[in-house]
Amino acid sequence: MKLKHLVSIACLAGATTLSAQAPENWFNLDASADNVQGVSTNKTYGSLLKGKKGKKVIVAVIDSGVDAGHEDLKEIMWVNMGEIPGNGIDDDKNGYVDDINGWNFIGNKNGENVNKDTYESTRLYAKYRSVFGDMAKEDVKKKDLPEYELYQKLKKDLEEERASASENLAFYESLYNAMASFQDNMDGEVTAEKVEAMEIEGELENRAKAILLRNLQNGTTYESMLENIGSGVDYFKSSLDYGRNPDFDSRKIVGDNYSDSYEKGYGNNDVEGPDAGHGTHVAGIIAAVRGNNVGMDGVADNVEIMSVRAVPDGDEHDKDVANAIIYAVDNGASIINMSFGKGYSWDKKAVNKAVKYALKKDVLLVHAAGNSSQDNDKEDNFPNDTYDKKGKKHAKNWLEVGALDWKADEKAPARFSNYGQNNVDVFAPGVDIYSTVPNDEYDTYSGTSMASPVTAGVAAVLRSYFPALSASDVRDIIMKSAIVLDRKV
Repeated sequence: MKLKHLVSIACLAGATTLSAQAPENWFNLDASADNVQGVSTNKTYGSLLKGKKGKKVIVAVIDSGVDAGHEDLKEIMWVNMGEIPGNGIDDDKNGYVDDINGWNFIGNKNGENVNKDTYESTRLYAKYRSVFGDMAKEDVKKKDLPEYELYQKLKKDLEEERASASENLAFYESLYNAMASFQDNMDGEVTAEKVEAMEIEGELENRAKAILLRNLQNGTTYESMLENIGSGVDYFKSSLDYGRNPDFDSRKIVGDNYSDSYEKGYGNNDVEGPDAGHGTHVAGIIAAVRGNNVGMDGVADNVEIMSVRAVPDGDEHDKDVANAIIYAVDNGASIINMSFGKGYSWDKKAVNKAVKYALKKDVLLVHAAGNSSQDNDKEDNFPNDTYDKKGKKHAKNWLEVGALDWKADEKAPARFSNYGQNNVDVFAPGVDIYSTVPNDEYDTYSGTSMASPVTAGVAAVLRSYFPALSASDVRDIIMKSAIVLDRKV
């Protein structure tokens, strides 16, 4: 699931203005010279790599989609020279028709695409519900007890999550309506002075007034407050309608044989899809054109971005992830960025097979560690680099990346970042990252989803200017050259 940001009511009520803003392109800056934990990109190009010429490196972005026409990305998008655009023929015979900039594994041949989707835990619940239903434990065969126990846990969790989402949706809707009504009592702009002078009745209305007043006093606008609360309404409604709805099935749109994780050729060539904000942001961090005085600078030059769409608004499917990795490898990617993750896995065996295939073909996989403030040594985060039944074999072509903060008073991993002494390899800039979003625009996102492409960009620089390095070499160099911070996570 790609990172989604939702402002809680507690945050809205207690919001304060930041004492400083992140320096522009801070992830490219240098720790000693600029006092932020950037990766020293600009310094490196001006010193170590000055006068040197690199070779083109293809970086695949497995994500929600990429706006291939963006002003800061269109020059560096991968183009499949073996295909004739729009002729409806698989000219290069790779199994994918008109895959000009990549492929979309969550769409169908009629051009329809998946946007909203369920969470993996919801899908597993639905799967086991069809097997066990209301069956009592004593009626379950001994060999099926582990799955039955998992079913009971998933059922309990889902019921609690749906109840919580319903309660939150009702609250956010009421809060939104109360706050929206304030403008009816005002002439023109909504200001702190006007809100403070309002005399209103009702507990919720007065709570909305207090929240709005505090945020207005701290510099937040009325319009952005409404937008934030509206996002809360959308988030909880989507959770009930899609994410935690066991009766919703997105594969009816895709039209594939979902039971066959090794099926090829399904999907379409729409590499942008209906919501490419996340993937476009990731692509810009890696390789937005440097030095063109447009927008921002990515980490790496000499890069071509291949867009492989496999991440919906919900949890990605293991089948799609596995096929996306294989597609990227087969079409020339030497680095694959994967800014997504989930707590359960439907078919880890299929993903493991793809990871081992990438290892065999010398392709580096860079993956976001997740945004749940959890210890990945103790709690699951999929996909991951283990590829045997006991979880003891680790892929040597895999980097798991946590997020760093930029603030002078933090200088430590971001508070939301997952961590793990064994299962998170490095931390990279992941807070307040300014990058490309669709329609030639730019925005600031935070998450390990941003830290992963910073790292993928560093890897691309290494593979471009030092092409003799293998995927495992690059992994080792990044891990061994990282600065060790003696800070509490």
